[in-house]
Amino acid sequence: MNHSSLLEVIASNYSLNSSKALQIKPLGEGLIHQTFLIEGHPKSWVLQGFNTNVFKYPERIASNLKLLSKLSDIEPLPFILPLPLENKNGETLTEVEGQFYRLFEFVKGNTIQKITDPNQAYLAAKAYGEFADWGKEIKAEDLQESIPNFHRLDLRFSRFLEVLKSKKSLALEEKEVADFYAGQSALIERYISLVQSLPFRLTHNDTKINNLIFSENLERVEAVIDLDTLMAGMLLYDFGDLVRTVACSEPETSQNWLNLILIPEVFEVLLKGYWEGIKDFATTEEIKSLLLGGEVMTIIMGLRFFTDHLEGNVYYRVEYPEQNFHRAKNQMIFLQSQQSLRPVLQQIWEEVTGSKL
Repeated sequence: MNHSSLLEVIASNYSLNSSKALQIKPLGEGLIHQTFLIEGHPKSWVLQGFNTNVFKYPERIASNLKLLSKLSDIEPLPFILPLPLENKNGETLTEVEGQFYRLFEFVKGNTIQKITDPNQAYLAAKAYGEFADWGKEIKAEDLQESIPNFHRLDLRFSRFLEVLKSKKSLALEEKEVADFYAGQSALIERYISLVQSLPFRLTHNDTKINNLIFSENLERVEAVIDLDTLMAGMLLYDFGDLVRTVACSEPETSQNWLNLILIPEVFEVLLKGYWEGIKDFATTEEIKSLLLGGEVMTIIMGLRFFTDHLEGNVYYRVEYPEQNFHRAKNQMIFLQSQQSLRPVLQQIWEEVTGSKL
């Protein structure tokens, strides 16, 4: 279906009223959902093609978002949580030629892919920390898994080894990266030991900076978006993904291997921001877990990218056949950088949190 025909169906299902003719155009750089901006006047909307291959349980997502809606009515946040609008039938998913779509009110502001000022990292981390603080009122057992075992590093590692074993041969560069990941059993064991002492809480689970909408002057966070991965998780996941995606000198698609490092100064402002949000409720063990969060989330994504590459790019959208392999190599180099900087990061962590290991 072409975009103009899709717009006509959606406008009818949601009774979109505008004083000007509606226009539709692609929006964002998401790896999972296809997203459009529907421009009207005075209102605009975000239309999202819902990926049921990735999110196989849309009813679970709807249940989780309903919990958010109830809590936000009682305890508002200092920013917006855009939730899907209901169509004429009172449903949040609309089927068009076998594809499901959702509609959201457009939040005016700026979405950034990479920080241009350390304060943006601080604001992002603080917003996700405030979200965790706010969400502590929701019982973890009431949340449903939108993607089962999403951040289970031990299972991701086992699956990687299983798929790797099924491959008869690898190119030399592939083998070097595969050997690195296969040799990370010490990190896996450390993760398994650590998470046994951590409580489950409401977590976003995909805390990239482009899942925030900033004000136009980038001086505050207007909204936290992309809430489909929201479920019960651990604080280290949300902080770790901030480290993985914001404190890295290069984006995860970069092949600029020689310039790919963790930036300690950005790690510090991220920790300061997130700590500001969680310090009043986080347990001692949760505070300690933040230090390992970046490594955990980096290896999880590296394993997922490499496994998807070996399986033929069935999960992540790619622009060329080797892209998931290059993403996996990118994450490998960034993990190596984090591991080499462990003493530096620990010192920062001790200074910010006032804690000792």
